[in-house]
Amino acid sequence: MVAVGAAGFEARLLDAVSSSGMHVVRRCVDIADLVSTAASRQAGVAFVSAQLRGLDREVLVRLADEEIAVVGVTPELPSADEATLRSLGVDVILSADALQSLNDAVEAAIRGSQQDAPAGERSVVADWQDAVAATRRRGRVLAVWGPTGAPGRSVIALGLTSELAALGAPTTIVDCDVYGGSIAQLLGLLDEASGLLAAARSANSGQLTAELLCHQARAVTPTMRVLTGLPRADRWVEVRPRGIRDILSVTRELSAFAVVDCGFSLELDEEISYDTAAPRRNGATLAALETADTVIVVGAADPVGLSRLVRALGELRDVVPHCSPVVVVNRMRAGLGWSRADIVDTLARAVGSSPVVFLPDDQAAVDAAVVHGRTLGEAAPNSKLTRALRSLAHDLSGVSASARPRRGPRLAARRQR
Repeated sequence: MVAVGAAGFEARLLDAVSSSGMHVVRRCVDIADLVSTAASRQAGVAFVSAQLRGLDREVLVRLADEEIAVVGVTPELPSADEATLRSLGVDVILSADALQSLNDAVEAAIRGSQQDAPAGERSVVADWQDAVAATRRRGRVLAVWGPTGAPGRSVIALGLTSELAALGAPTTIVDCDVYGGSIAQLLGLLDEASGLLAAARSANSGQLTAELLCHQARAVTPTMRVLTGLPRADRWVEVRPRGIRDILSVTRELSAFAVVDCGFSLELDEEISYDTAAPRRNGATLAALETADTVIVVGAADPVGLSRLVRALGELRDVVPHCSPVVVVNRMRAGLGWSRADIVDTLARAVGSSPVVFLPDDQAAVDAAVVHGRTLGEAAPNSKLTRALRSLAHDLSGVSASARPRRGPRLAARRQR
């Protein structure tokens, strides 16, 4: 396939391809033509140009899924077009003045088509350089997920983020709920452009860097940032799985911990119902769970919540087989009529052994935080729920429980009430 847009060298490229013994299956006039031809699997190589309108990382992922090698062609080397193609992940690039090397370029592209592109060097924001350098490793991704029914997932994700940040660890929370993100509202942030959408667009164009992400993620305290979620649920189509993986990869460079608030649904039926190239609404959630170093599954302690939690753990095992989740049973209270041991035994019999953490029912603390647009640590630092989340943060971070939290001043503006 040849898809080079309005590039002036297209005629020469077509002649060179034909002369090299290859057959041109189709001269693609646009991205839709390229993707549909790729889906037919009639071609093994695609020649693309930075001048092809709409070419981005998502398109290249689709070509890779169809086992099509990609060769970039530019008017000259080096050039701005070359830089654009490399930022998108095209490794093999040929100058239009060196088409005699076409066969060598194709062979190189085929050899490398099954390999991941090497990660490019990225600059690190100055105010976090020392913290990241001190860890001497990439940050960890903690995905917080739970079944439908409002088990308190977002409140727990935000509370955990706050407690990790209070330990002095640079921490970013990513609102990845494609059905109804609420982190910005919980923090009382002013309505503005979505950080997640901005980062997704940058990732899809191959331009996402640590410095850029630092501007897209709002600073809440000196050690805590938030990448706000979708302004409307119908914009989920703009958040693709590859973009989420790229965002989390860059977030690892910025933060010691990236906490991801995931949507509830793991359904894969849409892959059967629609064309394989169609976007998947739950793809962002699945990508976050697959990328995470630790998955925290949140369920409620009441009978309905526990039954949903048991089913959810089975679903999680089906879609992310390698996952060994930390189970959090939220809103635990004496009036339910069963003990912690009873719940642990029920979960063990249903889904096997997993670490189980219990969080108390502390609605007064949650109300104080939500009403004032603050974290639990800010609104109710000595509440039972805050202390339990602090203990969980210590366990996940490996920091001694004797370490005292140090909460920095609030930096991000809150909405007027």
